[in-house]
Amino acid sequence: MSAQPISLTRRRPVSERVIETGLFLAAALGVVTTAGIILVLVFQTLEFFQEVDPIGFFTGTVWSASIAPYRFGVLPLVSGTVLVAGIAMVIGVPLGLLSAILLSEYASPRVRTIVKPILETIAGIPTIVLGYFALNFITPQLLKPIFPSIGTFNLLSAGIVVGLLVTPLIGSLSEDALRAVPRGLREGAFAMGATRFEVVRRVVFPAALSGIMASIILAMSRAVGETIAVALANAFNPNLTVNPLDQGGTMATFIAQITSGDTPQDSIQFKSLFAVALVLFAMTLVLNLISNRIVARYRNRYS
Repeated sequence: MSAQPISLTRRRPVSERVIETGLFLAAALGVVTTAGIILVLVFQTLEFFQEVDPIGFFTGTVWSASIAPYRFGVLPLVSGTVLVAGIAMVIGVPLGLLSAILLSEYASPRVRTIVKPILETIAGIPTIVLGYFALNFITPQLLKPIFPSIGTFNLLSAGIVVGLLVTPLIGSLSEDALRAVPRGLREGAFAMGATRFEVVRRVVFPAALSGIMASIILAMSRAVGETIAVALANAFNPNLTVNPLDQGGTMATFIAQITSGDTPQDSIQFKSLFAVALVLFAMTLVLNLISNRIVARYRNRYS
């Protein structure tokens, strides 16, 4: 009597296949949702460009979507968005990196368990609260004594409050990246006579640079899309300017203004928000692509 061949492959249990299918559907849902958003933005933007010259849209220096004669030049919105995000990065990057280095390399475990939750709690503060903080404290109490001519609404206070908003994001992610550096690299540097600051500057920081840059780019994407805090601190007055003391307008604020008003859905003003949203989406997409490129480059260098 011949023996039956023994199968070397075991059939997977039903529960494992169900979990795998659920994970695939969850990933597919995100892809389909993103594709749907892109298609809606593209189709609505094409309808907008049937009524507005696309060259004038991307090169125009005047934005007037509420008062006739209507002008749809997106450069004032882009300049305001970039200016607010730039100020936010000037505030958030140093504060975030210094707090990350402190928590990762200098703070004791007791201090770390107290300070890090407090730092992360700031990220949970509603943005509308930060907007009122900028409107009622930053501008009148901090900026007005230094710049007497500054108005109630200005891009500088909006950038400062957004910088405070993204500081915990940079600090928390950068601290995780610094702590992920192998301890052997630190011990080897100490064994060669390096000081703690030299270890941080020449060993730990370069090794964690991919994670640090990813946190900065992520924070910049967050700053570019911030709406409520900027709307309260700066209001909305599209103005092509590089002076942070002026009032301006951002793309996210315009989108919020149009969607919260009584603008008819078939009007040119309503269609313009999709064109602005597509530009904003393209900016954040470029930032994410840059982040992925930087992460891959420095991860290969220090791995």
